Amino acid sequence: MRRVVFAAPGEWTTPTGGYIYDRRIIEGLRALGWQTEVVDIGDDYPTPSLDTRALARTRLAALPTEDPIVVDGLALGALPEVARQLRLNHKLIALVHHPLALESGLSLAQAETLRISEASALANVRRVVVTSAFTARLIVADYSTPADRVSIVRPGNDPAPQAHGSQGGVIALLAVGAVVHRKGYDVLLAAAATLGDLNWRLTIVGDLTRDPATAAKLQADIARFNLSSRVRVLGAVSAEGLAALYAGADVFVLASRFEGYGMACSEAIAHGLPVVGAAAGAIPETVPAAACLLAPPDDIRAFSVAVRRLIEDSAERRRLAVAAREAAGRLPTWAHAAELFSRAIETVL
Repeated sequence: MRRVVFAAPGEWTTPTGGYIYDRRIIEGLRALGWQTEVVDIGDDYPTPSLDTRALARTRLAALPTEDPIVVDGLALGALPEVARQLRLNHKLIALVHHPLALESGLSLAQAETLRISEASALANVRRVVVTSAFTARLIVADYSTPADRVSIVRPGNDPAPQAHGSQGGVIALLAVGAVVHRKGYDVLLAAAATLGDLNWRLTIVGDLTRDPATAAKLQADIARFNLSSRVRVLGAVSAEGLAALYAGADVFVLASRFEGYGMACSEAIAHGLPVVGAAAGAIPETVPAAACLLAPPDDIRAFSVAVRRLIEDSAERRRLAVAAREAAGRLPTWAHAAELFSRAIETVL
């Protein structure tokens, strides 16, 4: 039986796009006959302590040399010395959701330190798996990774019913994503504050524990803009709860400053929802142009104008929703994603 090991940074059940991707790929690989093992290598990435580094080094070095090891990029990019140590005897594969240096909120010095660290780590792996063509180009251009060592495995999507929307006078806006600076919730709320003359409600769904400072600012902004009667923050919800929220939404909104793919946006498309987002990272490639309105990153006014347009213009909203539903049938499935990932693993055997 074919075996593969996944090295997980932190709690494997964390409800974020990256961890969901990892779990769904593993499920798909098992269905294809792969025997998979998940190894915990600590949880304080991308700035691991000395103890976490030692733990990762020890646990990875102890793995059988014949088994490929897929290391999530959140950890691997911070462990170049471990990658160098293991490169000769172990079959390392990097899974890069988005480069660490492109996390927003970093100083220039911090970003450059992470870029150098991740470039060094990627130089010591046999294969790099990325989740979009955009990220593949970044890895090749900015991290000197040979293009023939990069595999693109886009996230899959589950079949989803058409969203029925709010079916009332109040337009239901939905934002989904971990509450971290990169997701641009500050931009979203500042834009929402300019729409007080319209009839809408916003629901925000996402892990509130990843970035306590950003979570606190989110609540402060809601109070500062006097939006407590219009905005509800649910934190992480179950898959069933999230599906119900997509079903009841009219418009998906997210002002991310960067996305290596944008799984929540593709989930919105799968439900036939029009998307208002930022033209950041892979978003313009992930979301079909006919189904979205994109504003420049960090442009509060442009984002506000786009949201206002879809709240006010029901015909425009329906037009984008039809385009989203048509695009939903072309989204990749998780089974196909697992097949592509399987082929990427086979290249190092």
